[in-house]
Amino acid sequence: MRPLCGAMMCLVLAASSTGANEPTMSTIFPYPTHVERLENGLEVIVIPMRSEGLVAYWSIVRTGARDEYEPGRTGFAHFFEHMMFRGTEAFPADVYNEIVTEIGADANAYTSDDLTAYHLAFAAEDLSRVMELESDRFQRLAYSEDDFETEAGAVYGEYRKNRTSPFFTIYEAIHKAAFDVHTYGHTAMGYEQDIKKMPQMFDYSRTFFERYYRPDNIVLLITGDVIPDEIMASVREHYGDWQPGYVAPPVSPEPPQTAERRIEVAYEGRSLPIVWLAYKADRYDPSDKTRVAADLLAELAFGPTSEIYRKLVLDEQVVEFISADLPINRDPGLFDIFSRIKDEAKVDAVLSQIDGVIAGFQAAPPDAGRLERLKSRLKYGFLMRLDTPDIVASSLARTAAVTGGIDAVDTYFATVEALTPEDVQQAARTYLARNRRTIAVLRGTE
Repeated sequence: MRPLCGAMMCLVLAASSTGANEPTMSTIFPYPTHVERLENGLEVIVIPMRSEGLVAYWSIVRTGARDEYEPGRTGFAHFFEHMMFRGTEAFPADVYNEIVTEIGADANAYTSDDLTAYHLAFAAEDLSRVMELESDRFQRLAYSEDDFETEAGAVYGEYRKNRTSPFFTIYEAIHKAAFDVHTYGHTAMGYEQDIKKMPQMFDYSRTFFERYYRPDNIVLLITGDVIPDEIMASVREHYGDWQPGYVAPPVSPEPPQTAERRIEVAYEGRSLPIVWLAYKADRYDPSDKTRVAADLLAELAFGPTSEIYRKLVLDEQVVEFISADLPINRDPGLFDIFSRIKDEAKVDAVLSQIDGVIAGFQAAPPDAGRLERLKSRLKYGFLMRLDTPDIVASSLARTAAVTGGIDAVDTYFATVEALTPEDVQQAARTYLARNRRTIAVLRGTE
């Protein structure tokens, strides 16, 4: 039987159930969810939903820039995002691409600090073919040294292209400045000197693949017009013999930051000034009130409904935008506040006004009514986005990579619901202390 409810109706009909291999329903997440772990450690999450015969198939590798702990070996998580499209003996690259095109699938991938995700969207009738392709390349990727060197050159070309963006330039610079030890100090692209040397590291690339591309380091997330029992039978057939062997990287923890840091970033080209303030924050924990309150603090203090946004963006038009963000990270990361300023002479004034906003939230809790309205927007904004299999999967991918599953979604929104204005004030006091921050100012050189 196909599921008949959309996101909001499923929320109304939701009922909780438990059991390792039984469908479960979160009190927030609107669709029935089947979760099962194979004996080899592969985590499989199947989410049936009405989707007019569409399916999204996400293979989430819980490895990103964070896991590149060896000196001189950064950028390989992103490199394999490219190499995974080089094919296998059974399905060489041209055959793989031909099949994907023939079935009309939308196939892509991306790499971040904590994950590498491979995803396809296609018609449900092609699911068995897609599973055959994906299980094969994850277990039996094959590439020659010539292919490796060619792709390594392409990766360096991508890095140079990214450097033409002032936002990538300051993002790269502030992460390098903010972290002394932890691997979050480099971006998913890696350090330029390492990317340059990548063509000489063919043997190491095989080691990297064998270490991280293992079933016990991957979450398989399948959403759409699917039947969980049928999916699991096929998963066991195609992935059951895949041998575990994930080796967790010895990532060094970042020591506490004790003083403010400031850097100037020179951009080789024209750009309006960009300011970026990065405060050390805790790892993602959906049950931690202070950590969750920091997400709402970012929106209340610097979002489109904030006083500083209204003043600097709308009324005075001093900046192009101002925003804040606290990503979901496996390890302690950064609470970011950033803005692009229209007049270079006003950089210090904007920084001063940002400090004023922070001081205000540290001195007094936000308005309770405003906080409640934000809670409602967050919850229903999340739910209303969940209208296609691919959006559902993409909305869950980072949580699945960082936590190993999607239970955190329900926990997170339960924590949000319990937050008080004083919790938001505490988040401002805890995270937005000057000794925890790195400030970067980017200016163009032309």
